Amino acid sequence: MSDSTGPKKQKRLNRREFLIVLGVGVAGLYAGVKLGAAPLRLRLVEWLEESGGPPSDINAPPDAWFEILPDNTVNLYLPKSEMGQGVHTSLAQIAAEELEIGLEQMQVLHADTDRLADPVATSASNTISGLYTPLLEVAATLRELLRLEAARQLNAQPTDLNLENGVFSLKSDPSQQRTYGELFQFAGDWELPENPPALKPPSQYRIIGQSLPRVDLPAKITGQAIFGFDVRVTGMLYGAVARPETIEGKLIRANPGQAASQPGVVKVIADRDFAGVVAESREQAYQALDKMELEWDAGRLWQQEEIEAMVSVGEGKGVVIQKEGNPRQALESGRLVEAEYRTPMAYHAYLEPLAAVADVRPDKTEVWASTQAANGLRGAVAKAIGQEEDQVTIHPVYLGGGFGRKIDERAAVEAARLSQAAGKPVQVAMNRPEDFRSGFVRPPTHNMLRASLSENGDILALDHQAASGEVAFPFLPGIMGTILGADFGAYRGATLIYAIPNIQTTAWLARLPVPTGWWRGLGLMANTFAIESFMDELAAAAEMDPLEFRLRHLPDDVKGQRMGTALQTAAEQARWGAALPDGHALGLAMGYDVGTITVEIAEVSVENGQIRVHKVTAVADPGLAINPDGVKAQTEGCITMGISATLLEEVLVKDGALQASNFNQYPLLRNSAAPDIEVLVLSSSATPSGMGEPPIGPIPAAVANAVFAATGQRLRRLPLKFA
Repeated sequence: MSDSTGPKKQKRLNRREFLIVLGVGVAGLYAGVKLGAAPLRLRLVEWLEESGGPPSDINAPPDAWFEILPDNTVNLYLPKSEMGQGVHTSLAQIAAEELEIGLEQMQVLHADTDRLADPVATSASNTISGLYTPLLEVAATLRELLRLEAARQLNAQPTDLNLENGVFSLKSDPSQQRTYGELFQFAGDWELPENPPALKPPSQYRIIGQSLPRVDLPAKITGQAIFGFDVRVTGMLYGAVARPETIEGKLIRANPGQAASQPGVVKVIADRDFAGVVAESREQAYQALDKMELEWDAGRLWQQEEIEAMVSVGEGKGVVIQKEGNPRQALESGRLVEAEYRTPMAYHAYLEPLAAVADVRPDKTEVWASTQAANGLRGAVAKAIGQEEDQVTIHPVYLGGGFGRKIDERAAVEAARLSQAAGKPVQVAMNRPEDFRSGFVRPPTHNMLRASLSENGDILALDHQAASGEVAFPFLPGIMGTILGADFGAYRGATLIYAIPNIQTTAWLARLPVPTGWWRGLGLMANTFAIESFMDELAAAAEMDPLEFRLRHLPDDVKGQRMGTALQTAAEQARWGAALPDGHALGLAMGYDVGTITVEIAEVSVENGQIRVHKVTAVADPGLAINPDGVKAQTEGCITMGISATLLEEVLVKDGALQASNFNQYPLLRNSAAPDIEVLVLSSSATPSGMGEPPIGPIPAAVANAVFAATGQRLRRLPLKFA
């Protein structure tokens, strides 16, 4: 038998190497920034717009991803978090395709950080695009290693074997068999090959591209799925932590007071910067916390008007992130059209607040958490309790929604500090007011657009100025900010996707007293709202149909062809131009994000100043759709969440505090107001792109454009309201 066993690990593009690919080595980063920041920045912006963020450098052998049990069940360990977006199902389909097994033979599990650590996070809609080829390759590698072991045991050549559902058999004698489960026990003796085996062409896919049931459905339906709030550990106690009422509030004095004498209290912590209680029940912990004597410095009592003024185009330093032609000169010719748009701060408003359990011991710590960034959480916990990172293990569990907020480390860090003080496992599970008011929010934005139109309705030039609070910068190394100059999370969706000869996009960043950060799609929704609303305004100024106006300005390339197909498919399905019920109108918007094209057409009516969205027709083109039903589900979820943000959601600041502390003060879209949603999926053999966020981009503009079509009034501020 040959010594060749198929691939040794293939080299991956990691966070260091992606900079080198773009033409700047790590050793020359600072020099590159100094000598050629603008060209480098524009190249990085283009790359980030396509990919969603820095790549994951998950280099791990097959036995880190897979465990095969004696009964031939394959355990697939994934470093990406499942928070309702269905990535565990899609990734399982990818792995099962090259393993040549059915999805029913596979069990999908969250990988802890000791087994397989994701150096980035589950965010930016890049899970499928980032892991598609690597997971195909690692599954194919494992399959071929198993084939070689089967050939050795059966005294045959690898080509003499058939494979079906994880069972190898001799072609000459099918009774001679070896199962994956029987062969996997020898995995420790295998040597990984230099190159991965050849992968199947998409034309031969049997599992990828099928709308298979979600792998997490049975556990969630039967109540067996474990979320952060559900974790129970032997001897576990419950923690409550003192939190400021104001944005800049700081603890300046803490005294246990009567807390220690309250029923069930095990430990009271009153440090200089941290105060909390550990008790036998959650209720006892919160009741005792109220008995502590705490003194706070409220900080500056900020008002809403001050926050909004800070997020304005022209405030601070503008960074050009896109430029073609000579927009300044071109804007002086033709008919000038101008408009500006604003979006407010918003909560993530997921079902499950932040929750974590920590068990801190002198030489080892374990944490169970609903987290989007297990590896980053490991570092934060280690730092907080004075341990090395390799002493801390993070066990990710299911998330009851994330939308970027569950990159937040505080619940796990607090649980670890309390556990270290109490000497027992401790759970910290925030209540809704804590979750709303003690974390970061979606930042407010301000967009200004100017364009010049020719006499025949062509856009001669377009200038886009986009201002935002921070989105990605608070979570990234400082060098990234130096290189990029602008927060790539904030300007996601800000670059122009239409064929316009003279364009410029400038990003303005505000560092606010209110903590701001990731939200579903990052800056995508705000920027797409502005651009697609403005495209509608330009169409009206040119006296052209909004659909025809967009088709007229598509780029003459493959992406433009895909956009045109998506636009025309959506228009045909929504019966664009056909008669509608009295008072109803259609609005159109399109988005391009991380390689995914989404077109949405909203049917809207307005009665007594109240906007009602009756139906949304959507077309999604994610390249190869791994699970078309999953694509539809994500599109429906994004549209529903986007309509809620479009019509209802807003966080205001008064006297230094965020005003809404629960859902009675922060309404969401109700089922009774949710529209009918029809989704068409345009799948192809192109590399798959993300679906968790792109469909949230176009919906505010689609609704606002429909409102204009129905009433003749332009609404340029979210949530949409008539004056």
